[in-house]
Order: sequence, then C-alpha cells, then structure tokens
Amino acid sequence: MANYSTEVSSPWTAEEAFDYIADFRNLTEWDPGVSESEIISGDEPGVGTVYSVTANGATLDYVTQTHDRPTKFVVEGASKRFYSYDVIEFTATETGCVVGYNAKLELRGALGIATPALGPMFKKIGDEAAAGLAKALDGEILS
Repeated sequence: MANYSTEVSSPWTAEEAFDYIADFRNLTEWDPGVSESEIISGDEPGVGTVYSVTANGATLDYVTQTHDRPTKFVVEGASKRFYSYDVIEFTATETGCVVGYNAKLELRGALGIATPALGPMFKKIGDEAAAGLAKALDGEILS
C-alpha cells in the first residue's frame, strides 16, 4: 500500500478546519487533482455519508468512517481499481491548529501487483494536495 503523510499548520481553529475538510465536497477547492466531489448518500457530513469523488480521472466512492469533531475525520474510498484510506487529525494550538493528513492508496485486481510502484506518483499527487490545503487554510506545510 502506498502511503502519504503531511502536516499543515493553520491560523484557523481546529473546529473551522475540521468543518471545512470533513465536508469532502470542498476537495475541489484545495486538491488540484479532484475535479468533482458530491454527496451521493446522506444529507450532510457525518458518519456514513458517501461522497463520489473524481480524482485524476478515477472515480471513487468515499464513505465517512469517523467524524469526531473537531479532532478526527476518516474516510475510506473504493472503486474497482483503487482503494484509499484517509485519516485526518486536528490538533488545536495557541495560534490555530495543525492538520495531520495520512492517506493510503492501493491498486486492486490485476493492477494490485503494481501497488509498490505507486510511491513516487502518490507523493507528487499528495504534495500538490498538501500545497492546496495549506493555501486554503491560510497556513503552511510543516512536513
């Protein structure tokens, strides 16, 4: 499984950052690889809400697994070709918050054999998303 981790500091409160990120419809605003994200099951962000996300030409359905405002948000995405597991944690600081983002990606089916080769491509995609997230949160990338 390919893995990507980053931390972004922001002057936003943990609650503000959580509300923005945990509404996965906002992905199109900060992740340049995402062209579409919409709720397809559920009325609002929360456990069980399902988002259809089109990223880099692939569409995955993401199900919200954890929605613990304002500390932790977890989504699990899947399609026939991809599996994704994203954990986003929010830590309040004296000047705002730190958002820790950890994403795992795996190829499925016959493509699964190529999962180890995903590393460099996933890092590039992750770095672009992290830069977009830092910009959206008026913050900076820490790692």
